[in-house]
Amino acid sequence: MAEAHQAVAFQFTVTGEGIDVSLNHEALKAVYDSSKRSWKKRLSRFRNHLVTTTYPASPASWLAVVSVVLAVSLARIDPSMGLIATVREYLPLGSYLDTGTSSYMSTIVFATILWLVGIYSMRYMLKFVLSYRRFMYEPRGKSSLLTKIWVICLKVFCTRKPQLYSYQATLPNLPLPSIDDTLRRYLRSVRPFMDDEKYNKMERLATDFKQNLGMRLQRYLYLKWWSSSNYVSDWWEEYVYLRGRSALMVNSNYYGLDTIMWQSSRFQAARAANVTLSCLKFRKEIFQETLDPIMVQNLVPLCSWQYERLFNTTRIPGLETDKVVTFHTSRHVAVYHMGRFYKLLFQINGYNLNACELEQQFQYILDDDTEPGEGDKYIPALTAGERIPWAAARQKFFKSGDNKVSLDIIEKAAFVVVLDEDEHDYDPDDYTQLDRFGRSLLHGKGYDRWFDKSFNLVVFKNGRVGCNAEHSIADAPIMAHLFEYAYAEDYMTLGYREDGHCRGTITKELSPPQLLKWNIVPELLGVINTSREFAINLANDVDLHVKVHNAFGKGLMKKCKVSPDAFIQMAMQLAYYRDQGRFNQTYEASMTRLFREGRTETVRPCTIESCDFVRSMDNPEYSAQQRLELFKKAVDVHVKSYRDAMNGKGIDRHLFCLYVVSKYLEEESPFLHEALTEPWRLSTSQTPHQQTKKMDLVKHPEYISAGGGFGPVSDDGYGVSYIIAGENMLFIHISCKVSCSTSNSRKFGQAIEKALADVKNLFKID
Repeated sequence: MAEAHQAVAFQFTVTGEGIDVSLNHEALKAVYDSSKRSWKKRLSRFRNHLVTTTYPASPASWLAVVSVVLAVSLARIDPSMGLIATVREYLPLGSYLDTGTSSYMSTIVFATILWLVGIYSMRYMLKFVLSYRRFMYEPRGKSSLLTKIWVICLKVFCTRKPQLYSYQATLPNLPLPSIDDTLRRYLRSVRPFMDDEKYNKMERLATDFKQNLGMRLQRYLYLKWWSSSNYVSDWWEEYVYLRGRSALMVNSNYYGLDTIMWQSSRFQAARAANVTLSCLKFRKEIFQETLDPIMVQNLVPLCSWQYERLFNTTRIPGLETDKVVTFHTSRHVAVYHMGRFYKLLFQINGYNLNACELEQQFQYILDDDTEPGEGDKYIPALTAGERIPWAAARQKFFKSGDNKVSLDIIEKAAFVVVLDEDEHDYDPDDYTQLDRFGRSLLHGKGYDRWFDKSFNLVVFKNGRVGCNAEHSIADAPIMAHLFEYAYAEDYMTLGYREDGHCRGTITKELSPPQLLKWNIVPELLGVINTSREFAINLANDVDLHVKVHNAFGKGLMKKCKVSPDAFIQMAMQLAYYRDQGRFNQTYEASMTRLFREGRTETVRPCTIESCDFVRSMDNPEYSAQQRLELFKKAVDVHVKSYRDAMNGKGIDRHLFCLYVVSKYLEEESPFLHEALTEPWRLSTSQTPHQQTKKMDLVKHPEYISAGGGFGPVSDDGYGVSYIIAGENMLFIHISCKVSCSTSNSRKFGQAIEKALADVKNLFKID
């Protein structure tokens, strides 16, 4: 009740003697401070918007232009060729101003127009310069004259230090490929794994599509391309992610591991405090736009759009489609521990808690022995099950009372912190430990992660951390950037005392975190239990293996003068063929963030050339030299395909968008149906690192995260994610389904390891 009284700033009582007015000065001061902080944020956002809008120039350049134009005008030289006089005629209230004031005003208006024309001309020129792509196809160190000129132009334009979103408006739009190019690439990509009969059928369907429906769909898609900043991303988010009615857990969400070669503290509360504080610092740099944008070769910017929704964001279930909601601000995190949710404030009346104070708050939660109510423990299972039951339950049981209040606190939190009661670690002599670590982050127990939030920071009992991330909100490279930054802050900046606890001192007496309350009626409990049972069954069907490959890494691949990604992908094709005895359509994710609002495109590593190489490896009729030549040919094709995908010349996003248009027009396309229903039995992705300059991962490879992974895309296939961890190590995350008799994650991991060694032996390099 004391807090309630303090919250009242103004009270009055009507008595027989009149009105008795009471002012709470402390509460009024809190209101004043809150208003001041709000206005500071608004001014900061306005300033950032101004700086971003005027890039590559600056707001100060307006003053320079106005000063020069005024100076020239005072020297009785008309720099406007009569335009200033024209402006003076149409100047509002010009007839009420004296001649001198009117002249000054019209000159300033003309100078401002001139400045705006200059700004937008520079931005369009920069957009044109950023559209250049030939440099990506040239060998390193062998740039053409045109590329050298382009580099000079880019450096001339980008002399000012950019903010996070400075390049957004100057990034080129994702190009729309022609029907001819996409169909030609598609038919070539499916030839290796289709027999003659099926391929001939696809060829006929493709020809019919091109001559009839395809061109009509392309015209509509051209209108979409012309009128939007990215013709793919909004449809990709809506139809691939938000309209999906299957469970997010395993099927969509992905996970990230800790830096397993190094551990800073074994205290759960201390590690939770430091990593939480590090994530919040990253959030602050996003909001203030001081985070450096990612640059390719320190020259070309990548789109930063996905960072906008990294924090304060949740996915809300719907009966037909979900929606992503980002809240303007948040001063708390939601914490889950032993079946209980808490609201933990990290900012109180403008004061940001330090690491030591956050540790105290987390420790309070760990020490709390309050038993959760019936069903409370399993509420997160609603987010782990199928979407329709969760959407219906949300509409029926979470619209009022304690349930609405508690759900709002979770959904409006900056992110969710899970204080897990289990321990996970890495033991070189027991590979199953790392497997269990990955499984815990991918799905947990099926009821102890809030899968709708942008991400869950999971902190285990022994201080190990990881994350589970919602995929529609941001792709894995964005989340990898966040946690690389957080680990760098944790190790290099914040640090710990010698005893493993957080540095600093507790400066304020803090109220304990707020325990959330729920009202679980029998009908809701039934829905929760159904979702929990579904989630447990789904989790139990996951076969996950995390392979630590330390025989060699990127260093040896570079000695071979081969792209590390292509090296691994060709080895994976060899491993899959040996494991399954056949070739299959293979998915590799590449990014299209060179373009505005770009996300991903598909590279198809299973090519005619890769299959020729794979067949040769176990065929005694081929010599080692012939195999090496076939390998290099396959690598060249793969590298070009990867670059094409990055540059908007992919296959699958174009076909996907044509399919969406066909559904809007209620037209059926046998070709699109066949092309888009072919299963991806091998789905792969590479996790990037060294996205922050806070630590040198070449000097400190022990700080590199072990990467992360995802669930199998196909019921009878594999999901493989890998990270090239420094010069001498790879982490490979392999998933498949227990229920599939033809797949086994550990067996496939061994096949990849052997394939990597076999490819290495082709080069005869130690």
